[in-house]
Amino acid sequence: MIKIGDVGQHVSALQASLNSFGAAIEVDGWFGESTEKAVIRFQRQNGLMVDGIAGPATLARLEPSNSISPDKLLSEDDLKYAARRLGVQLAAIKAVTEVESKESGFLPSGKPVILFERHIMYRRLHPSERGHNAAKAPGIVNAKPGGYVGGEGEWRRLSRARSIHEPTAIESASWGLFQIMGFHWQALGYSSPFDFWAAMHRSEGEQLEAFVRFIKKDKALHQALKNRDWTAFAERYNGPAYARNQYDTKMAAAYDRFRAVGRIS
Repeated sequence: MIKIGDVGQHVSALQASLNSFGAAIEVDGWFGESTEKAVIRFQRQNGLMVDGIAGPATLARLEPSNSISPDKLLSEDDLKYAARRLGVQLAAIKAVTEVESKESGFLPSGKPVILFERHIMYRRLHPSERGHNAAKAPGIVNAKPGGYVGGEGEWRRLSRARSIHEPTAIESASWGLFQIMGFHWQALGYSSPFDFWAAMHRSEGEQLEAFVRFIKKDKALHQALKNRDWTAFAERYNGPAYARNQYDTKMAAAYDRFRAVGRIS
């Protein structure tokens, strides 16, 4: 994530890449106003999320050798569609996306970002299957949370869980940009855990769609977003930890910034 105020060789490389696509900015290693405007123009020209930040999608489009296909990454059209579906301002859905989502919905391997929850696997397995699986694989089936390794390691954990019971394993992981738990598949209108799995693999746009469905199922959460009541939204979405992590103030600041970005030509 390269953004305004950053300095260094990575900024110089970004500026050179932008110039190769027609920008005419000084390659000085400082991400100032001219670089931000060049990023915004590039994002608009390529249908990317317009935020003035060179994140994974922008960098993937600038560097075609990136392992993740740009078509799988979040677009401005995805966000506009989500805003229409929810009846909120585009700047509002962008603010939530910036603060509440992962930096990327995909790992460098192209697999969706996941976090496997062994305690959910334990709860959702049939009682007759819990004891012996917990004894055999406590890192995969356990009454207590934990065992996280992150990144590709979570896929190794999921693979072991799938060998125990595949649908339950899918339900026991959180998926994609917004880390939506797999066990929500039916409530969110997917035909099966495998349908949800396929959607999470297709694109960040599909991951955003799951988030939109999640918001629409919670009337209080949806209304808080419509009202741009960031405190109510953050508390309901994140729980009591929202205040310590300042999610509400971060979303309010992001909303103001996105409104300002929208006015940059």
